[in-house]
Amino acid sequence: MAGKMPTYKSALLICDGLGDRPVAALGGKTPLEAANTPTMDRLAAEGATGLMYPISPGIVAGSDTSHLALLGFDPFECYSGRGPFECAGIDMDVRQGDVCFRVNFSTVYDDAEHTPSIDPETGALKATVQDRRAGRIETGTDQLAAALNGIEIDGVQVQFKESVAHRAGLILRGEGLGQNVSDVDPHAVDTEIWIAKGADPASQKTATVLNKFVAKSYEILKDLEVNKQRVAEGKLPANVALPRGVGTAPALGDFNERNHVKAACIVETGLIRGIGVYLNMDIVDVEGATGGLDSDLQAMARAIVAALADHTFVLCNMKGPDIAGHDGDAQAKIKIIEAIDAAVKTIIEEGPQDLILAITGDHSTPVDKGDHGGDAVPFLLHGPGVTPDRVTAFGEGPCGAGSLGTFVGQNVTPMLTNLMNVQPKFGA
Repeated sequence: MAGKMPTYKSALLICDGLGDRPVAALGGKTPLEAANTPTMDRLAAEGATGLMYPISPGIVAGSDTSHLALLGFDPFECYSGRGPFECAGIDMDVRQGDVCFRVNFSTVYDDAEHTPSIDPETGALKATVQDRRAGRIETGTDQLAAALNGIEIDGVQVQFKESVAHRAGLILRGEGLGQNVSDVDPHAVDTEIWIAKGADPASQKTATVLNKFVAKSYEILKDLEVNKQRVAEGKLPANVALPRGVGTAPALGDFNERNHVKAACIVETGLIRGIGVYLNMDIVDVEGATGGLDSDLQAMARAIVAALADHTFVLCNMKGPDIAGHDGDAQAKIKIIEAIDAAVKTIIEEGPQDLILAITGDHSTPVDKGDHGGDAVPFLLHGPGVTPDRVTAFGEGPCGAGSLGTFVGQNVTPMLTNLMNVQPKFGA
């Protein structure tokens, strides 16, 4: 009689924006191929590799849609906007049916030339944006948020909470709300705030409330002491809240129950943290994990090792490569990739010896483009049960010859739970 099937722990390390295209200044290599990555190269030689399209070939994935795909969800079916995850990421009480937004504390002109007013028909604010980030405001946003949180507009409850710097989250909760509303944030300065419109009756109700909220935010924020102090110091006031990124809270269920794991989430951005919260993963916040190019990746590596002591699955996102890609800085991308390689060394040396480790990106962020791309990203799988292929380096070119072939992001979590021996049989 066969013995009990062993089960293993796994970690999914997502190097944000890892993928790239050949860079002329690097001799036709990608930043990953040009980087010195002895640990990931060794794991590639000992494991299996391939290329992954986070969503599907050519689709330019956002970090939210790509992470949903990598965690086994079809973003075309379940994604309803970034707002719910941003709000969940700052520990707001997001419930199914809530209409959620990302928000910028912003500045509108308030002078003789540009005098804000309220449209009598729509209740919307008529004003011109001076600065979308309120002079890169860093302090006092808790006071601004407290002044807006808890107000009621046309029977709809408003929840509002500050995030990092000029960012915040907004939840509208009430009966008969829809999410098909246009933006109020014009995404440009010296431009009038847009008036939100709804594509259907429920969404028009949301649009009406949203327009009134923006107007109300101006009426409340402009006279707060924190803004009077900013003006006295020669700084721009954060005198309006501009929502964007609308979405309704989707029904995704519990990741642990869905995949027969106990999951932890170790990330650097509120957006991905929000996805972890929403999926009922245990959130591990790491001091020094700044989300920038100076982030303490060794601290994150040690947190992964610690989390694996009492969890069977760890999701980790390291943000740095995406920052460098957006900056168009190939050398900075090489440097952060090399720091990730050192962090992987710590995970391998200090973590479980029978760990199943997957390393990939959530999308490409080519330095020559300075934004996300729809390219395939390299994928590495290492651990018990993985049959090595002939690839000996971790990079876009080498992984193209890997035994895993080319696949899509929704395959990743099933691949891991299969090797963990926790995935139920499909069929008889």
